[in-house]
Amino acid sequence: MTRIKTVRERTSLPSQLAGIVAVVVPPPGLAAAVWLLWDRGVRPLDLALLAVFYVACGLGITVGFHRLFTHKSFETSAPLRAMWAILGSMAMQGPLTQWVTDHRKHHALSDRPGDPHSPHAGHGDSLAEHVLGLWHAHIGWLFSTKGLERGVEYGRDLYEDRLVRAIDRLYLLWVALTLGLPFLAGYLIAGSWQRGLEAMVWAGLVRIFLFQHVTFSINSICHFFGEQPFRTRDESRNVRLLAIPSFGESWHNGHHAFPASAVHGLEPGQLDISALVIRGMEQLGLASEIKRPDSQQIARRRVAAERPRRKDMARRRTGSAR
Repeated sequence: MTRIKTVRERTSLPSQLAGIVAVVVPPPGLAAAVWLLWDRGVRPLDLALLAVFYVACGLGITVGFHRLFTHKSFETSAPLRAMWAILGSMAMQGPLTQWVTDHRKHHALSDRPGDPHSPHAGHGDSLAEHVLGLWHAHIGWLFSTKGLERGVEYGRDLYEDRLVRAIDRLYLLWVALTLGLPFLAGYLIAGSWQRGLEAMVWAGLVRIFLFQHVTFSINSICHFFGEQPFRTRDESRNVRLLAIPSFGESWHNGHHAFPASAVHGLEPGQLDISALVIRGMEQLGLASEIKRPDSQQIARRRVAAERPRRKDMARRRTGSAR
């Protein structure tokens, strides 16, 4: 019988250490990259490897951890589930079960007390409180509320999944690979350990740093700034500037309006690279049961968002108190 972990009272020490590594180590890596390349420019190989690992591991989070495992937005085979789980683990945002249970809790309590990374819950309306809220949602939660919910309510299906448990147990191996593979690629292609180290800095440390803060921005910026075309019970918003680096995750209001949807960019012109990947898998026969709201569902939710706006405009025209 599978043993279900119970709720913790605070973020575990390994999780805190992982947060420290993810937040504190990459900036020195970026400084090292600047020093290594000072007056010599950026090597094309390093940038090419950075792009390859950024895309692969980033999609491991957006397609794998988020849309496949958290929301079950589509179905795929066991080998592909394993691939997405491993690539997501290599993004260094924590083990799969921890990531998913935290995110499911975020949706259940979005911007209310108990949300692991809300910039609003527990914070006031002053400028200082807004800054503190954004800090908590962006980074601070990694050291206080990350990984608190690991039990039955949000993760039973994961703890009963042998494949997921096996990949979680090997998490440190995936962390080693996310740094070791760029070094190996640089070494084999360029033929020296120095070039291997350069590749590890750019395609390892710098890449982790960049994608971490893109992901953190979904938690913070996308709950504070941007557009709300759909009615939701929280402050989720769409931020167009983050759409490409986040692979479509920044259409966050659309996601919170339809959490199970494999497509987050629900309106014309909203580029959603993760949804395109899932669609490509479907066309190749590698994915099925793709979830997406139909046009009527989208229109109803958009109309629901417009009603409060019209009421607010009417109040302002008549001078009524809010």
